[in-house]
Amino acid sequence: MAAALLWLLAAGTLLVSAGANEAYDLLHETYKKGVDLTLEQLNSHVGINHHFLFFKSLSKSDIQPGFDVAYIYHNFVLKATKCSKGTVDTSNCPFRNDRPLIDCAVCYKTYNGVVEATPKPYIHCIHRPALTEVMKTARINHCNEMGYSSGAPTLLASIGA
Repeated sequence: MAAALLWLLAAGTLLVSAGANEAYDLLHETYKKGVDLTLEQLNSHVGINHHFLFFKSLSKSDIQPGFDVAYIYHNFVLKATKCSKGTVDTSNCPFRNDRPLIDCAVCYKTYNGVVEATPKPYIHCIHRPALTEVMKTARINHCNEMGYSSGAPTLLASIGA
C-alpha cells in the first residue's frame, strides 16, 4: 500500500513539473521573446532568490503595420518554483503556491522577428498584491506613448519622380 501511495505521489509530481513549462511552450515565438527578456531582467535582480517560470498570459496585442515590423504588448504572470535562481534545467521545477505571483507587462518592437533595441523594450513587473489600477493604466499609457516609428511618415513624405 505504501509503495502504491509513493508511486502516485511520484506520478503527480511528474505531471505538475511537466505542466510547469507547458504554458510557455504554447506561446507564439513573438511573445516568448518578451517573456525571455523579462526573465533575464528578473534573474539579474539581487533580491530574487527563486527561479520563476511563465505561468499564464493575461492579455496580448500584436500590431503589424507591414514591412516585417510588429509592435508587441504582453501582460502575463510569472510564478515562483521550488528551484533556486539560476537553475538551468527547469523540467523538475514545480510551482510554489506559497509565494505571490509576479504580474508583468512588456512592450517592444520587432523587425523580421528580432526584438529591436530602439525603442528600448519596456518591462514592468510587480508582485500581485502591490499592483494597482493606476499602475496598470500607467503601463498601457507608457506602451502607447513610446516613440515607435514604422517608417510610414517617411514613405508618405517622399515624392515620386
